[in-house]
Amino acid sequence: MSGKTTVIAENKLDIKTASSGFYEGFIPVVAIGAKILIGALILWAAFFPSQAGAVLSKLQNWSTSAFGAWYMWVTTFYGIFCLAIAAWPKTGRIRLGGLDEKPEFSRFSWFSMMFGAGIGVGMLTYSTAEPIFHFANNPDVIKGLSNGANPDNVRNAYKWAMLHYGITPWACYGIVGMALAYFAYNRKQHLSFRSSLRPLFGKYLEGTLGHIVDIVAILATIIGVSVTIGFGVSQFASGVFNITGFEWISAGNGKPTLLAQLLALVIIISASVMSALSGVNKGIKWLSNINMGLSFFLLFFFVIFGATGFAFKQFFVTIWDYVLALPAMSITVWPEGKLADWQGAWTIFYWAWWIAFAPFVGLFLARVSRGRTIREYVLGAMFIPAAMGLAWFVLVGGTAIDLELSGVAQGSIINADISAQLFQTINLILTPLMAKVMSFVIVVLLLTYLVTSADSAILVINTITSAGNRARAHKHHIIIWGGIYIAVVAALLMAGGMNALKSAMIVGALPFSMVMALMAISLAKALIFDRKNEN
Repeated sequence: MSGKTTVIAENKLDIKTASSGFYEGFIPVVAIGAKILIGALILWAAFFPSQAGAVLSKLQNWSTSAFGAWYMWVTTFYGIFCLAIAAWPKTGRIRLGGLDEKPEFSRFSWFSMMFGAGIGVGMLTYSTAEPIFHFANNPDVIKGLSNGANPDNVRNAYKWAMLHYGITPWACYGIVGMALAYFAYNRKQHLSFRSSLRPLFGKYLEGTLGHIVDIVAILATIIGVSVTIGFGVSQFASGVFNITGFEWISAGNGKPTLLAQLLALVIIISASVMSALSGVNKGIKWLSNINMGLSFFLLFFFVIFGATGFAFKQFFVTIWDYVLALPAMSITVWPEGKLADWQGAWTIFYWAWWIAFAPFVGLFLARVSRGRTIREYVLGAMFIPAAMGLAWFVLVGGTAIDLELSGVAQGSIINADISAQLFQTINLILTPLMAKVMSFVIVVLLLTYLVTSADSAILVINTITSAGNRARAHKHHIIIWGGIYIAVVAALLMAGGMNALKSAMIVGALPFSMVMALMAISLAKALIFDRKNEN
């Protein structure tokens, strides 16, 4: 780009923060309003668990039925928008922060933090579960085009798995991070969600409208991360059971008891609070580097002991199948029947999960991506993580599928609880002692991923409630939000386990999906205006 500058000077939004007291430096309406709404959810789920579980389930069904098409089409829009912005020469070369801005983190640390915060926990839970579940059943099986749990269904299983873990989820994260970073670093606005909508709503964002936008982002973050933590604590408990064999941890078939999940929750969130208190440059950065190193170790283990030949072939075949099928998979909406049920339980759930996760991951990406060009950002935030996810699927999930096809597993992986499928795969390919050792490595890796996700989310919430102020540690507020996370996850687990968490997330993600669409339109408007002014 030939323009002299990529930094546009304009007046910041006048966002009022408290000048003294407990909420000094924070936006009281946003901080207190979010706590009241989350507190109401916690109390409702804690004191009326049966009612809360039933109502949340009904709301989920209504949301999926009424807005399923919206989720499908809007996530497709996010992906197309990110690709277009990166591919267009005049916008792809824009550097977040200005022409002379240098990246704060090395590429390895940058990618480690993005992957760990964005999808690391999901890889440990779903690297086995996603391919295995779709190997047993997927839309092609429902339509009679292939047979479940048969060799002719392997390619279809991976095609559908990559729909949920390919470039689309990372586009959800990418669009939020790109908009936040551009308005904060290139337009010198607050690092806040309301600032990214300024070209559309102007000064109205200084008041009630801006407060609503920030509260919606906080609620989505809390619920989205709570689902991730819920899956993580279940697998953490399953891993501890695989190591120790303590019967009080397992409720049967690898599923952990509620007590085991609650104890794991307290351990993980306590560690997350300590990490968050140390900040991005210390705890989060080092934890991200550790979990990335352990991730490569685990993948290397499956290269040695897993179905490597199967994985190598499937990696490239899946890329081909995925690219060809992505347009149709992205926009097809099944209105009723078994296909609609499958889409609601899988694709719509995933799109809501990624959208609910997007405010947290997007703001975190914006914080660590200063100095990167938009094209480099999209490459690092969409394509590399998608390729990394596929490597997990073919190595870990491929080993599980190979064990089922060969008859070694005899259904023990497919029929295991989702939290135990990875450990069951380990048990089948190693001696009992070595299986315990590898289970310990996986539990440590899971712990670092969960802590990275939770502590990043806590810092992000503090950033939103303080109008983008990152200078202060806000220690007591970090501790309070950590306690809120424990209460939310615990209350919803008691109200209906993971189903209650998933229902709350699908409903809670809907408002922020609309905010994200507006952020994309606002960013496009700003980029067009700024490029015209440079010419």
